Amino acid sequence: MEKCLILSIWIFNHLGAALGYSVQSTEPEVSGSQGDSLSLSCSYDTSSSNVYLYWYRQYPHQAPQYILWRGAKNYRDLGDTAGFAQERFSSQANDSATVLSIRALELADTAVYLCALQRAQ
Repeated sequence: MEKCLILSIWIFNHLGAALGYSVQSTEPEVSGSQGDSLSLSCSYDTSSSNVYLYWYRQYPHQAPQYILWRGAKNYRDLGDTAGFAQERFSSQANDSATVLSIRALELADTAVYLCALQRAQ
């Protein structure tokens, strides 16, 4: 089986520190084989009780592609997943982290994955 390399990198954090929250990866790089399942983790810290956590992926020289969002804390029952991702991508969130799970890895899953936090109004 060919290897799929998943690079995970986290953005939107430099602004967050000034706004009273932080987002960071728990592992900067993970890999798996075609057909395997894989999880990417992102931890966050915010005093807000109204939190949305987003996942994107980005291929070289392209804009980020939206995968999904999940609510956390007071919004934990909310979420949305892009059409292409509904079969193989899922996410869970708690009060301090979110995990993106990918089933049946494909070579096309090789990308930079981005995690972002939005505090709801």
